[in-house]
Amino acid sequence: MLKFTKTATAVALAFAAVAGSAQAEYPEKPVEFVVPWPPGDLEDVLTRMIAEDFTKTYGVAAAVVNKPGGGGGPFPGAIEVANAPADGYTVGSFLIAIPVVGPQLGIPELDPNPFVPLGNFLTYPFVIAAGGNAPYDDMAGLAEYAQSNDVVLGHFGAPLVPTQVTLGLAKELGFAYASDAAFDALDCNTLASGDVDVINTTLQLILPCLDDVKVLASIGSERISLTPDTPTVTELAPNLDVALWNGLFVHKDTPQDVRDKIIAVAEKTVMSERAQTLAAETGALVYWQDADAVNAQIEQDIQTLGAIDTLLSE
Repeated sequence: MLKFTKTATAVALAFAAVAGSAQAEYPEKPVEFVVPWPPGDLEDVLTRMIAEDFTKTYGVAAAVVNKPGGGGGPFPGAIEVANAPADGYTVGSFLIAIPVVGPQLGIPELDPNPFVPLGNFLTYPFVIAAGGNAPYDDMAGLAEYAQSNDVVLGHFGAPLVPTQVTLGLAKELGFAYASDAAFDALDCNTLASGDVDVINTTLQLILPCLDDVKVLASIGSERISLTPDTPTVTELAPNLDVALWNGLFVHKDTPQDVRDKIIAVAEKTVMSERAQTLAAETGALVYWQDADAVNAQIEQDIQTLGAIDTLLSE
């Protein structure tokens, strides 16, 4: 009996050793970074840098997959990450709305929040802008003009944070937009077409025509380096203080060692010279904020958005 037990134990140990050696170390196959918006904006550009460096570091293919659609939900890109295996091969590059607003929209895949942050890496230079021929030059002028004229707002989605902040600022200044509409992209052509009078968008998307538009305000607590004379929404209405960030997220069941490998590349990428040059050229803030700080930021943003919702419902 003793001999049989020793033999069985030896076989079990040998099998475990073989199984352990057969289990490949992450990553062993292509990795997808999912961006739930069209290509071209800052989160897309920076995530592509991270994917390139991931390939160089680990020797496996890594690519950005754009999954636009549903500015006010259902966020198909986020749903794809939520439904993917929790193995680190599908990584979400998400803006603030996914973990802050997504769980509140009644989307089963996003409620409760299925994600954990790896880290934030971008604060958008988000602005409220009008065409260069607009009969107002700042938010005070827009507020006065809107008292007797219809003003149409273009945004990325009604429930999204920049839209809520923009609507909240109008309420604080005593006016309301006559109508609003959601777009997948808000750029120079959006204003030139005359479809809307005012847009909230990232400075990146209107850089080609920055000399031909009027930036009325920036969303966030810090002025944008490329528009230093333009006040922030926080300056105009301190209770609307919210930053518009983007970060990397994975399913909450993803092993920590896998998360650490993604983090190691992403942090190095965003602090690189090429990423910091992009920041200087676009007015963005590019940095690395760890997971604990991101979780605290999310809780703060949920409270701020709750206060804005109360303001808009009054």
